[in-house]
Amino acid sequence: MAATSFPDDLLAAQTRLHQATAELSALLRSLPWSVEPLDGWPGTEHPHTGEVTGGRESSPGWTDEQKAAVARLREECLELSETVTTHSYWEGFQGADVVKERMRLKAASRAEVTVTAADLSTAA
Repeated sequence: MAATSFPDDLLAAQTRLHQATAELSALLRSLPWSVEPLDGWPGTEHPHTGEVTGGRESSPGWTDEQKAAVARLREECLELSETVTTHSYWEGFQGADVVKERMRLKAASRAEVTVTAADLSTAA
């Protein structure tokens, strides 16, 4: 990755924000569709093809541990977003230049953000 003019703490916060967002997204995809236990419903059978569409299996809901992991990651994403957007680095820019620098920061920090199964189990 090419050297950037961003302060180390800003670059680290933006990188962690990408990681935390990816972890939260992966965790949410792995959880049941409903936070609370809910009954599912049957799909609708097409009258000519017999294909069943729609419908949903019952959801067992989320465990307390899953709820806590989601809450923790959401809070971390919120705090990191605040850290990045209120950083003193942005005081040196105005108008469209802020947007350009922000996009440059995102690109510079996005390089190595991947979520593995180990990251997912750590988040949960």
